[in-house]
Amino acid sequence: MNSFDLTLYRALNGLAGHHPILDAIMKILAQYSLEMYFLLFVIAWFALPKADESQRHALIVAGCGGILALALNFFIAQLWYRPRPFVVLAPGTYTKLIPHAVDASFPSDHASGSVAFARGAWGRTRPWVSRSFALLAVLVPVARVYSGVHWPTDVLASTAVGLFAGWIIWFLSRSLYPLTKLGLLICRFGSFAKRSPS
Repeated sequence: MNSFDLTLYRALNGLAGHHPILDAIMKILAQYSLEMYFLLFVIAWFALPKADESQRHALIVAGCGGILALALNFFIAQLWYRPRPFVVLAPGTYTKLIPHAVDASFPSDHASGSVAFARGAWGRTRPWVSRSFALLAVLVPVARVYSGVHWPTDVLASTAVGLFAGWIIWFLSRSLYPLTKLGLLICRFGSFAKRSPS
């Protein structure tokens, strides 16, 4: 534990337990970001024009970026174990809003996955899609600290992992196009869209 972590953790987590509406919002963000991203993905996939293949490919790449970030986190966690704040700090000096296992605090899967997803979609999808993903990518790491289950440097370092994963996945994006084609085929979008009779 360092002074930066402790000071920022107390500043954010110190707000918890005093504002019921804010607590409820942060708990939802901290616990259900994966489900929220999945819902946004599905909405975007079906809301885009049927003929649009490139933006749907960007969604597939963004999703794969999130998966890559989680894979990187798995290997990082094997190299270094860091206890969570509620394990290290004395009872009564923190507020834990959500239940959580006593496992490694670093890295944060929620932060890495959120940022990778947003990085993968940014600038390659409609603004409302990119901005929705980006807003979650900012709020989810904050919510994890606010809720008492991560140190600030956990989510900051995990943000870097997410950015790297989102960046690197675009170098592999062509190899992911068969996955996009499969999705287009199943949904009859893009070149598989039903043509109206002339």
